[in-house]
Amino acid sequence: MKRVLVATGGGDCPGLNAVIRAIVKRATQEKDWEVIGSIQSFDGILREPTEIMILDEKAVSGIHVDGGTIIGTTNKGGPFAWPIKNQDGTWGAVDRSDEMIRKLQYLGVDAVISIGGDGSQRISQQLFEKGLNIIGVPKTIDNDLAATDFTFGFQTAVNTATEAVDKLVTTAASHNRVLVLEVMGRNAGWIALNAAIAGGAEVCLIPEIPYDIEAVAKKLQSRYNKGKGNAIVVIAEGAMPKGGTLLSEKSDEIGYENLRLGGVAHKLVNDLKAIGFEADMRETVLGHLQRGGSPIAYDRILATQFGVKAFEMVLEGKFGQMAAYRHPDIISVPFKEAIDKPKFVDPNCDLVKTAKGVGIGFGD
Repeated sequence: MKRVLVATGGGDCPGLNAVIRAIVKRATQEKDWEVIGSIQSFDGILREPTEIMILDEKAVSGIHVDGGTIIGTTNKGGPFAWPIKNQDGTWGAVDRSDEMIRKLQYLGVDAVISIGGDGSQRISQQLFEKGLNIIGVPKTIDNDLAATDFTFGFQTAVNTATEAVDKLVTTAASHNRVLVLEVMGRNAGWIALNAAIAGGAEVCLIPEIPYDIEAVAKKLQSRYNKGKGNAIVVIAEGAMPKGGTLLSEKSDEIGYENLRLGGVAHKLVNDLKAIGFEADMRETVLGHLQRGGSPIAYDRILATQFGVKAFEMVLEGKFGQMAAYRHPDIISVPFKEAIDKPKFVDPNCDLVKTAKGVGIGFGD
């Protein structure tokens, strides 16, 4: 039997299980292939004892409707930066990639499918350069990979954010308030922009368009007459005022290298108060609700397409490449192209023009 190992890395998102299921369902159509999963990305291979699970049809039955991932995930450490504790109590990192590749060979793994975002696929490229037969599947709710039109999980996150806007509208109207919804996306404003349009927000603040606090206040004030009115603001966690800096902090979690973003909704409310905007305001941070729950139909379908394509890329020997969606096709692109540049919102794109066309303000 030939073996393909599946790993899910980075943050979780709706649709991961649908990809895993699709890989297994497609592999069962071949007589000489079996699928195994590494627990918590590549950590399962690097740990002693090894933590892997057999992924057969019984293991994946019905999981396409479930959020999360049955094999776990992590966004800390990895084969090139495995956390170790020094004798003085501080933490460092070591490169265990060669050791991991040898272990994969020992386990009889013929190919690896790595499901993850930008960071995970950078690791995939490095492993490919070391000779590992590896295929990538794009995954991020941020939708910030330029090589693919969409990533699975994104549409579900947008749907969750839109439902939050819908709920905030009624409470804002009841209290004559401005309600500020902070959503994920890191340095990309895709979730915020789509949720603002779908939910009918009055203001949308995204990283790609630095905002003027006075312009934001003016837009919100237009929603009030003699103290009565209401408004919804959707703000991406990476949004910044003109001349400002990214609101972030370094994490104290071992092996976690990304900056932790958040707090922009609270800052926006305080800044509006500071310039004299008098309306009653509250903020809501949607947080990890955007990552959880069952994937919507769109993401189940896209994830299934990616899973089938990834296994067929294994059969075709297209290693060093990532599956990608280029409407209407699922194609493969080299890792180098996939990670070459992020996909940010173009301030002049049609979607921004649409938002402005229905009166949404960006504070610019």
